[in-house]
Amino acid sequence: MIPSVPTSPPTGRKRPTIRDVAREAGVSYATVSRVLNGREWVSPEAVRAVREAIARTGYTANPHARSLATGRSGSIAFLLTEPQHLLFADPNFSVLLRGVAQALSDRELTLLLMIASTPEERNRTVAYLSGGHVDGVLLVSPHSGDPLLSNLVRAEVPVVACGRVLGYEQVISSVAADDRSGARSAVEHLVAAGCRRIATITGPQDTSGGVDRLQGYTDALTAHGIPVEPARIGHGDWSRESGATAMRTLLRQAPDLDAVFAASDVMAAATLPVLREAGRDVPGDVRVVGFDDSGLAATLDPPLTTVRQPLGRISEEMVRLLTDVIAGRTPLSITVPTSLVVRASSPAPA
Repeated sequence: MIPSVPTSPPTGRKRPTIRDVAREAGVSYATVSRVLNGREWVSPEAVRAVREAIARTGYTANPHARSLATGRSGSIAFLLTEPQHLLFADPNFSVLLRGVAQALSDRELTLLLMIASTPEERNRTVAYLSGGHVDGVLLVSPHSGDPLLSNLVRAEVPVVACGRVLGYEQVISSVAADDRSGARSAVEHLVAAGCRRIATITGPQDTSGGVDRLQGYTDALTAHGIPVEPARIGHGDWSRESGATAMRTLLRQAPDLDAVFAASDVMAAATLPVLREAGRDVPGDVRVVGFDDSGLAATLDPPLTTVRQPLGRISEEMVRLLTDVIAGRTPLSITVPTSLVVRASSPAPA
């Protein structure tokens, strides 16, 4: 990371230029430019020499001049297509935002936070993004069928999504946890503990995470010869309220359930007081497993067994992939492995 330096040269001195840095570092102008723009093909020795020269000369980039020279703004949008309150209510979004902010800072790029949860906000967002105000978009929680997606593709805005974008896999790059495999491991853990009447609370079925985690649930049941019962499938939208509502519905539809796999930690957290109110002990009567391990899980009573998706790595990969897309490389999809974290809500089988 380039050292922090004064934002303006000392009074009476000419502002240092890239050529001053190149002369001080003993490298070419082009080498300094590549280092400043995070390009490849620069030796570690040259990078170190340029950074030390920047510190000695007090050089700071002129953002306006760089924008004119490169045709880029130096800004990246973090675009959340969920209601504003979920940015603060769902810890996943804040963890992703923090990771993205760090990864962009390391590349000297500016983060712009945008939320577009209503048709009016989506229209304004597309108009802004199409105007060249940002170099690319990190799209969080995309929903299939959302016209925002087709508008971004039509405007040729570079986009990388968190999670596969259903129907746009060939044109929008994505980074996703292995949701299907992670969900399967969660349900197999419950089966290994002796559970056979396993319910689930799904995520939205217009998101890849919601679809793939439900599929992982059905994969595991089918593999062990356990029928997939519609009465044991409740539907949520990632929110705490939807988790509580789905849990109450499941208790009415399938009162004999002995385990619940919720497709997010937030929804899993909401099941605990509902089960407690119904006189069900966790994990004595009902085992509960979530998905995310974003920090909430360990604070619950009892602490939640959950599937960990490495959000820090996902943030870094999203930023790295977006810089590739901006540079004109072919869209890619990256899948990051998950792991099961066992805690008291569903302890390991004896």
